[in-house]
Amino acid sequence: MPTPLKTHLRNTAEIELWPAALLRARGNATARLLARARRVLRRKRDGLYLAAELADGLHPLVPRLQHEPGLAAARRALALPPPPTGGAFHPIVTLPLHRLHERLATLGLDANAYAARTGLPLVAEPDWLAFAGFDRWRRPLWLRFDAARAWLRLREAALTDGIVLDAISGYRSHDYQLGIFERKRARGQTVEEILAVNAAPGFSEHHSGLALDIGTPGEPPAEESFERTPAFAWLCQHAGSYGFTMSYPRDNPHGIVYEPWHWRFDPA
Repeated sequence: MPTPLKTHLRNTAEIELWPAALLRARGNATARLLARARRVLRRKRDGLYLAAELADGLHPLVPRLQHEPGLAAARRALALPPPPTGGAFHPIVTLPLHRLHERLATLGLDANAYAARTGLPLVAEPDWLAFAGFDRWRRPLWLRFDAARAWLRLREAALTDGIVLDAISGYRSHDYQLGIFERKRARGQTVEEILAVNAAPGFSEHHSGLALDIGTPGEPPAEESFERTPAFAWLCQHAGSYGFTMSYPRDNPHGIVYEPWHWRFDPA
């Protein structure tokens, strides 16, 4: 099993490069390939597995792989050395705000108008993220290296005090954020209703890899009732010592509902 902070995800504008050991196979043929693969090229837009990197090269998992948008950038990322995971300095390069206006247009939003109305800044994605263990549903949790290290220390300190913290959600791409809107709209919610709970694609703190939603066993995820738990009381008292602050308190100026579960790591 991959070790937290020693395993990373390479990020490009269109495609993510996942460690194969962290992915679930989709069908027997894919399972056999993934069992031998180092990394898997995963399309950000819909999570489709595009190709597997084996010792003898890249093996397509879709027809016409050579025409896949962003493949050239993904190939370049495959050739990069592993990012540093030791010492004090961990360089982070952010990706361009790729296709942001296109995403917002599908929701009837203008980036400048939304930014002016909410005061939220545009948030770029980092070019790599560290594996920070698993979330509540055993999904890989990705965070920026400094945030991942701080989260693991925070969780361990809480456990020492008898408090169990679990991650609900960490890094999200712009495409993933758009998918949240699309799923909620399909259930009948309006864009304005969704914006009260989720920042528009390109404006979520989750894009940075610095923010995560925190829960505790037995408590429903991302609900205001979390504030009545010992876990929340512990976070209010101790999270600041590990660099975390609550982003959306009551009556925050951004038009986001009170989110006692959403905490952001602030690099020194």
